[in-house]
Amino acid sequence: MDLEKAFDRVPREVISWAMRKLGVEDWLVSAVMSMCTGAKTVVRTVYGNSKSFEVKVGMHQGSGLSPLLFVIVMETISREFRVAVPWELL
Repeated sequence: MDLEKAFDRVPREVISWAMRKLGVEDWLVSAVMSMCTGAKTVVRTVYGNSKSFEVKVGMHQGSGLSPLLFVIVMETISREFRVAVPWELL
């Protein structure tokens, strides 16, 4: 599995699902998800910056929380697979 661009492709609904599945309290899930709501970015080029646009998928690059959220998602998904498939196949 290539995880190089994984942070950019994790749907936010999956992050929320994974946190709840591992027993994270709702107030904390809401706090984390509120950090993602309305997140905007621009593309910087030699000709200047683009207009800002909303980022609707992925985790914040450079955030200290992003690696933890990614581990939570991967752990939750692997637990789901452990039930259906023999662990050795992973």
